[in-house]
Amino acid sequence: MTITQLTYVLAVAEHKNFTQAAEKSFVTQPTLSMQIQKLEEELQVQLFDRTTKPIQPTEIGEIIIKQARRIVNESDRIKDLIDQQKGFIGGEFRLGIIPTVTPTLLPMFLKSFTNRHNKVNLIIEELTTEDIIQRIRNGQLDAAIVATPLLEPDLMESVLYYEPFVGYIPEEFRESDVKEISTNSLDLKNLLLLQDGHCFRDGILNICKNDKLGDTKSFKIESGSFETLVKLSNEGFGYTLLPYLHTLSLSENDKKNLINFSDPKPAREISLIYSQNELKIQIIKALQESISGIIRGAIAFHNVEIISPKKQK
Repeated sequence: MTITQLTYVLAVAEHKNFTQAAEKSFVTQPTLSMQIQKLEEELQVQLFDRTTKPIQPTEIGEIIIKQARRIVNESDRIKDLIDQQKGFIGGEFRLGIIPTVTPTLLPMFLKSFTNRHNKVNLIIEELTTEDIIQRIRNGQLDAAIVATPLLEPDLMESVLYYEPFVGYIPEEFRESDVKEISTNSLDLKNLLLLQDGHCFRDGILNICKNDKLGDTKSFKIESGSFETLVKLSNEGFGYTLLPYLHTLSLSENDKKNLINFSDPKPAREISLIYSQNELKIQIIKALQESISGIIRGAIAFHNVEIISPKKQK
């Protein structure tokens, strides 16, 4: 039994396809299949049911895959320990980012970070918060940028910035002389939100403190992007709320529809999260310094109220 064989097993378990697993592992499909078959012969068990599409682990395969993940993760930690002792900032680093943060934050820090830390092989995945938490626990991600607080006891949260919510309200949905809005003044029946599954949507629901929003007409329009919500608002379907950084890229004409909340402004807390046992702390600190340094000049709000990104029960 080798670490390489266990790594191939994990690749098949993740991609549920031998060909894709081989491509991601940078080996030929026959090589990967042969190594997994050798492992199965050594263990005298079948790890995968090859008759199903997509391929699924057998019952015993599920147990072995969990153990294999622990073994591979621990083997990776040996090099991380050495790098940490040397103060070396480099190597592979897998970073998850939620979709409502990626388009605004990533272009702001990625170039400067990679130029400054060119020995870091940054692998970025756009994932939901739920997937991110699971992948960090499985050792498939080293860290992630998400909305917090998550209050997960096994995860560390390092705050990067606080980002206020801003109303995008065309004239037909607001009083002509309104300068600011409050959470109590929101007209819920015309509120447009992201589709279910986004923590930003859950944050808005928590702002509104209303359990019956899902019954309103607005929720029959499902959208996965802020751009779509802005266009729907411009077409008279309703109004929406946007994260502050997203408003910076709007056209001058669209910016006329922006209205800030009164103090304290509802805001989301954006943090780097990682496992309590994470050893690539030097890269995490480098990321935090890079992002915080850039974001400081873009967001200058202080009087804010942090809104939970978690769906209220």
